[in-house]
Amino acid sequence: MNKDFASAIRPAIVMTILFAALLGLAYPLAMTGIGQLLFPSQANGSLVRDAGGRVIGSTVVGQAFTSDRYFQTRPSAAGKGYDGLASSGSNLGPTSQALIDRVKPDIAKRRGEGVAGPLPADLVTASGSGLDPDLSPAAALAQAPRIANVRGLPVDRVRGLVTAATQTSLFGEPHVNVLALNRALDALARGGSATGTPPR
Repeated sequence: MNKDFASAIRPAIVMTILFAALLGLAYPLAMTGIGQLLFPSQANGSLVRDAGGRVIGSTVVGQAFTSDRYFQTRPSAAGKGYDGLASSGSNLGPTSQALIDRVKPDIAKRRGEGVAGPLPADLVTASGSGLDPDLSPAAALAQAPRIANVRGLPVDRVRGLVTAATQTSLFGEPHVNVLALNRALDALARGGSATGTPPR
């Protein structure tokens, strides 16, 4: 009986070790190597650097911008806001009183900034991850008059930046990357290329 048990357990042990080596070591190393070889920027976080090489953000992970001089990001439910270690949504449904109470101050803030008419939803609601780096073009355009007023720019120039920065994808909605848009805004003010780091 011991002989039968040993002969039965040996293949199980061998297969466990083999698949641990293949799926726990070889496969992750192969995928990491392929990613670094073919898509080095994306594999390393799609980082954005300033002219000095300093990392100022990522094209795929949002960060909070709160200054009136900049396009502001949507609210975030990730930790205290845009916390990569606490990525999450609020999980509050559309009929939730807690959600309504949370959204009311954002609506009042946007109305105070002069945004009239229907508010784009992403100006007052958080994304599912809490780390969304993008806004809808409507949400960005709604902020253009405030930014133009604060910076002393023609509002059409600011709207033109939004139009130029709007990206479309095959399966998604049109969107605008807030970090890229704010860098373009600073470049417009400087009359140069987008190399600086926008304050938040």
